[in-house]
Amino acid sequence: MVEMCVGRGLSGWRHMCGIIGLITNRGVGEVGERLRQGTRALDHRGPDDWGMEVLRDEGRGLTIGLGHRRLSILDLSVAGHQPMRNEVTGDLIVYNGEVFNYRELRREMESAGTSFRSGTDTEVVLSGFGESGVEAIRRWRGMFAFGFWSRRDGRLTLVRDRLGIKPLYYYRGTDFFLFGSEVRALLATGLVPRQVSAGAVESYLAYGSIQQPLTIIEGLHAVLPGHLVEFGNEQVTTRAYWEVGCVVAEEGEAGEAGEAKDAVRVAEEIGELTCEAVRLRMVSDVPVGVFLSGGIDSSAVVSLMRRASTSEIHSFSVNFGGHDREREFDEREYAEEVARRYGTRHSSVILTESEMLGKVPQALRDLDQPSIDGINTWIVSEAVAAAGMKVALSGLGGDEGFLGYGFLGTIERLEHLRGFLNRLPGQLRVAAGAAARHLAWGAAGQRAAKLEALCGSEPFEGPAVSLHRQLFTKAQRRQLRQAPDKDDRETVMLAEWTARQQENCRGADLLNQTSALEMGGYLANTLLRDTDVMSMAHGLEVRVPLLDHLLIERLLQIPGSMKLRSGEPKWMLVQAAGDLPPSIWQRPKRGFELPFRLWLRGALRERVEGTLAERSLGDLIDPAGARAVWHSFLEGQTSWSRVWAIVVLADWCRTHLRGDL
Repeated sequence: MVEMCVGRGLSGWRHMCGIIGLITNRGVGEVGERLRQGTRALDHRGPDDWGMEVLRDEGRGLTIGLGHRRLSILDLSVAGHQPMRNEVTGDLIVYNGEVFNYRELRREMESAGTSFRSGTDTEVVLSGFGESGVEAIRRWRGMFAFGFWSRRDGRLTLVRDRLGIKPLYYYRGTDFFLFGSEVRALLATGLVPRQVSAGAVESYLAYGSIQQPLTIIEGLHAVLPGHLVEFGNEQVTTRAYWEVGCVVAEEGEAGEAGEAKDAVRVAEEIGELTCEAVRLRMVSDVPVGVFLSGGIDSSAVVSLMRRASTSEIHSFSVNFGGHDREREFDEREYAEEVARRYGTRHSSVILTESEMLGKVPQALRDLDQPSIDGINTWIVSEAVAAAGMKVALSGLGGDEGFLGYGFLGTIERLEHLRGFLNRLPGQLRVAAGAAARHLAWGAAGQRAAKLEALCGSEPFEGPAVSLHRQLFTKAQRRQLRQAPDKDDRETVMLAEWTARQQENCRGADLLNQTSALEMGGYLANTLLRDTDVMSMAHGLEVRVPLLDHLLIERLLQIPGSMKLRSGEPKWMLVQAAGDLPPSIWQRPKRGFELPFRLWLRGALRERVEGTLAERSLGDLIDPAGARAVWHSFLEGQTSWSRVWAIVVLADWCRTHLRGDL
């Protein structure tokens, strides 16, 4: 193998990053130029350093190009530069992420004879995966996505962390294989046709974000969480090394006394795992901050950070001011109470309506794929990065792991209703669906639509949580798209992965099934994806200790009913935190929500109506159907999120596809 060119940046040195790679039989010059274009599109993910290598393997007739942008967090020296090469084997890696227990692993590898030249976890990953493959991954605790080129085998392996915290995408062309951290970076190479995936649009309208492995672009797919994708000998294969799943709940002691004893024992175990997860994620060579909304999840993380460290903790919250009508969205007093209790250096960012609206256009441009969520994360990430922080912890995942969602009762009712409907004769069931169309409008109108989906001529067969999460039902999507259903390769891929996730939960109780499916659904496809891209837009790494895989595995072994207590939301997490103020966990749950329902009727109205009037909208959504959704919102008959979904989809395609739909 002959090394043909090497690129290196000239700025400072840090660690979390963006990666890109290209394997092809094309020439070195073209590969170098394509990589430069893609790497430039990742500048925001790593402003501290950049690197690129293009190699020619004459024996195999391949050109291998790897590019990297670096945000340094561990080992701030030049030794952490990427792409990184194993000088003994010639293997190469481009890596995005953190393996938080890498120091322990390094000591073990050194005792076995492995030598290191840097203090980075990148080198631990490079050597460990090169030596042991999947077996090395089994001991990693962290978030990661990387491309590994084996010189000996002539094989590229892509690996993504278990929960899908860090993103990774790939595209197979006629004579090339391309991968990277963001969809937009792969588009920037000029190698991927800017063709919208019909299956992805359907998925987006169903859930407000696109379900993996699909992306908005036809043929461009996500590496699934806990999976490897291998490219060698012109073949692409994918396999799982870990999947979210439930086991049949463990048996405990009989009787109320026995159950109480079991709960205490399990809660203590969960508390230890949670404390360790937070402690590990405070490993850094730069200061670590924390998102603090004032809810249970973020407050518990702050409490555990204080227990793990006596150093200064800088906490951040974003709040609304200006208009009385915005006060219902303001949780400032709770965040500040937690900050005082645990002695953090707290920054409350107060935004007026005009300030927030001024940020919306750029936040939309920074979305890597269409999503109805994410702008809230963009706002708080901007504030944290402006304070000079490179790393922040988040309470993301607390609802999924500790059963904090308020809709759990709805899920149980939907399943009971499904059981009742399944016992009805076919004609009666269809009649019930027809009757649902004529129920009241407003919130009840959408409930009626979902009732129709349960008992119509094509009854909804998926889990109740999927129906609950639906933005537009199948019947509503048909009215919006005016396009026939088709079972193309994209929809088949999605159906197979969906079925796999459901199979992994079979036999578990309904609460644990819901928990696991939320982790593979809303959490992975919306919250984690948006958190990554919106924080990295500001060069900020967000760590999510409540999604430590050992903690998640243990939580999914506990009977769902044990994780719930009347009047004590997420009681195991509250107990793990130790001494949260009662005002934090006793108050009604409230998410970090922006007041879009107010803004769409006011300052954003002109933008919405302009988007709905665009000719190009017809290539995605039926204009008449879109206007009907808008008028329903204005009349109080549907939620703001359905309008916003249409606006964001059209805006993303206009911005990133230049009207080429």
